[in-house]
Amino acid sequence: MDQPSTPGAVAIEYPALDARAKRTLLWLIASSFFMQMLDSTIVNTAAPSIAAALAVTPLSIKSALISYTLSLAVFIPMSAWLADRYGTRRVFWSAIAIFTASSLACGLAQNLPMLVVARVVQGIGGALMIPVGRLAILRSFPKAEFVGAMAFATIPGLIGPAIGPFLGGLFSTYLSWRMIFFVNLPFGLAGLWMTLRHMPDYRATVHAPLDLGGFILFGLGIGGLSWALEQVIETDYATAAFVGLPAIALLVVYAMRSLRIAYPIVDLHLLRVPSFRIGVNGSFSTRLGVGGIYFLLTLLFQVGFGYSPIMAGLLQTPQAIAMLSTRFFVASIIRHLGYRRVLIVNTVLAGLMILSFATFDVNTPIWRLCTQVFLFGMVMSIQYTAVNTLGFVDLTPAQASMGSSMSSTAQNLSISFGVAFGSLLMACFMPKDSALGEHYVTAFRTTVTILGIITMLSSAVFYRLPRSAAA
Repeated sequence: MDQPSTPGAVAIEYPALDARAKRTLLWLIASSFFMQMLDSTIVNTAAPSIAAALAVTPLSIKSALISYTLSLAVFIPMSAWLADRYGTRRVFWSAIAIFTASSLACGLAQNLPMLVVARVVQGIGGALMIPVGRLAILRSFPKAEFVGAMAFATIPGLIGPAIGPFLGGLFSTYLSWRMIFFVNLPFGLAGLWMTLRHMPDYRATVHAPLDLGGFILFGLGIGGLSWALEQVIETDYATAAFVGLPAIALLVVYAMRSLRIAYPIVDLHLLRVPSFRIGVNGSFSTRLGVGGIYFLLTLLFQVGFGYSPIMAGLLQTPQAIAMLSTRFFVASIIRHLGYRRVLIVNTVLAGLMILSFATFDVNTPIWRLCTQVFLFGMVMSIQYTAVNTLGFVDLTPAQASMGSSMSSTAQNLSISFGVAFGSLLMACFMPKDSALGEHYVTAFRTTVTILGIITMLSSAVFYRLPRSAAA
């Protein structure tokens, strides 16, 4: 049993699992990651069909999209306290149950308010699945196996956003928009059964009090900042500033308060661990450049090139194939070259791949589009695996639940920042009152050039990583 090593850490029961139990656990968590991340993008291409069915304008469906991401942002920090208090098995089972039931409610919604409420509840379930699932891996695998385990479990989750637009377009065109929610039901029911049988029940032996005041402060701050970023994506900059500035002030107040109490809902003392701090900062800075690429490419293929939603989705699938194939050797790459070298070199490669997208035009052959998207998927598979595991390899088991919660919060927010930043650049370079595909392609080229340069520059964050870090 490990003892607390930071003011907010708690002692953890840490039983061992055999090889078969570990494999089953990885399949369970990988499936849940895929299900949660798929729902973050699958609704986008189906928005016109949903609007028509519910008799509202397509723009009104934005509330159903934003409500899910806001719910994720607000409730992720609660995952650490819940897992330590009630155990990973009970919390993970509850998360899948909430997500599955709310998916059914989304598919049965008869009007927009019903859909929005169901999406909020769905976000609560999703907010617990990823951090608690990652926590179970942290406590089940020794550090020598951790990178490979995380690569196996998290890569399916990264594939979700890549194929979500395609599946959303496919279901809404040939079946029904309700299928984009009903598809979660068999996965959810299987996950409930597997959780009861195979999820280990890790929990803290010392019950920390709930930092309710901190949760309210942090939730309002992070939720407001996420909402502001969504307004940036919609080019409503006045609303973004009106909501975003008070949200930042609330987060500053939370930060000052959290350093003075023993058990904050988000423990900033963890940033004293160098690899965790650099992992969080590096993840954030990298995603500022790459976070909006899926979104921008999908729009390029549809708006710029005139492809159908299904075709635009198909052109993203090479990324999914690349991520799946790369996960088999990414752990060996990190093991032999080390985190510092891999992250410095690979971040530069990611920037170069983004720059290569500036060569796309309407006459670019399909095979070249697919090849470049495939290579980008390979690079990003290595990048995400390395940066997502770096922050945890030097944490003790007692710090794992808080580290998982903080990492998930930072990743969720950094993705929003990436999409918002990419959208802001596109808005700056698009001629006003223009919807021509040619103008969109020109704006896309300038945008990805800037994003590629920013991504390469972000490699400097990893120069501060000691060569012996995470050895």
